[in-house]
Amino acid sequence: MISLKKTRQTKLSEIIENDPLTTDEELALRLHVSISTVRLDRALLGIPELRERTKRRAQEAISRLRSLSLKEIVGDLLGLEPNKWALSILKATRDMAFRNTKLIWDHYIFAQASSIAVAVIEADTVIVDSMRGECKGHACVGDALIARAKVGVNKEGATIVSVRTRVADKEIFIGRFITKVLTYNS
Repeated sequence: MISLKKTRQTKLSEIIENDPLTTDEELALRLHVSISTVRLDRALLGIPELRERTKRRAQEAISRLRSLSLKEIVGDLLGLEPNKWALSILKATRDMAFRNTKLIWDHYIFAQASSIAVAVIEADTVIVDSMRGECKGHACVGDALIARAKVGVNKEGATIVSVRTRVADKEIFIGRFITKVLTYNS
């Protein structure tokens, strides 16, 4: 019995580490236990609830942000490891939608991805030099768009940043951004 509990708690920790936005309900489904068991395990492991995890991660990420101001990021920055990865969430609102539908304009999806592709690079001034992307789905009013940036190869002053955006379990955008650091001589 104890080994099952330890195994479950280890798995719970891994899931939250890989996806800090996982809700207690999603954890319960994935671990095949009740929500109260998930909450007890989280408490025993010292893992805060989703709202507190999100708030803490956002504060840590903001303190590491260098290439953009917080106002320039489209969405809310949830995690940032400079020159490695970034995570943001954008809550789709009615003013982002086409006039007669609940579908979100694609430029909001792109802007979120572009802003974290720049934010993840640790430098004072970063631009997107080029981008190749693919829209694979749509977002609607009320959806939470989760964008993850991952830094790749750095060649001749250009860094490739891959960004994937999803709504729930569905990937809706994949982009490959080539970013450049600008330096100014004073």
